[in-house]
Amino acid sequence: MTDDPRLGDWLRGSALASDTLVALLGFPSDEGVRRNGGRPGAAGGPAATREALVKMTPDARHPDPFISLLERTADLGDVEVTGDVEADQARLGERAGELLAAGVVPIILGGGHETAFGHFLGYVAAGQPVRALNWDAHADVRPLRDGAAHSGSPFRQMLDHPSGLCAGYTVAGLLPWRVAAAHAAVPDRVVWAPDLDAARAEAEVAALDGPAFATFDLDAVDAAPGVSAPGVGGLAVAVWLAAAEACGRSPHVRSVDVVELNPLRDRDGRTAVLAALTVWHVLRGLAARFSAHGGGGP
Repeated sequence: MTDDPRLGDWLRGSALASDTLVALLGFPSDEGVRRNGGRPGAAGGPAATREALVKMTPDARHPDPFISLLERTADLGDVEVTGDVEADQARLGERAGELLAAGVVPIILGGGHETAFGHFLGYVAAGQPVRALNWDAHADVRPLRDGAAHSGSPFRQMLDHPSGLCAGYTVAGLLPWRVAAAHAAVPDRVVWAPDLDAARAEAEVAALDGPAFATFDLDAVDAAPGVSAPGVGGLAVAVWLAAAEACGRSPHVRSVDVVELNPLRDRDGRTAVLAALTVWHVLRGLAARFSAHGGGGP
């Protein structure tokens, strides 16, 4: 191994094995964004996130646990996407459900936020109840459009799902000027962006008392340019990354997705680096989690 290793040294060409702990899975869909009136381009999110991620190094401060995790991390490529949002979400659910049933932690690279409902369908496939923890400037509980799912509807779909497996919905990072009061009333727990700092973000994760999945919508970060719905006044990067690492550390968080990276609107690849750094911090948290359990699984 070179003295200048990069994550790509482990992730490129990796495959699922009997001892795999973590699996990356892309969902290159933005048809849901189009249906919701957003800026298309998030279909390129998985590729751009990977491109930035493989150039990063293991944590130079504590490399051994990070490298041990990378040795048991697989990149499974992308789910096939056809543009039929509902069929594509079902396909993502099947893949995620297989990983969850095997005790593997999926990290799903979106794609628009329609990714989150396909992510949830993985728990339906595995028959596992789960709380949704959404780091987002929006509540994404809009009704379907003429019966069709979109990037603004995933959490309403989860809460209304006939399986009853959505055990609750927390959204953290809401901006008061980006969400209607009626929509802000739908989650059972709301943390507004002005009330969030790193300590509060970590405390929200620590308060989880049952299985959860975390979804990170990059438009929650202040002035991130390369997203489907850009804004200002959102979360500081340090708060966002503290939340990502806390989710990796938490034994309750069974899976993660990172969504809404739009490379067509990015400047100098900065938002792609943010997406990759979000994954990096999740991995760092997972390394600490599994190291504390002797390298075993969740």
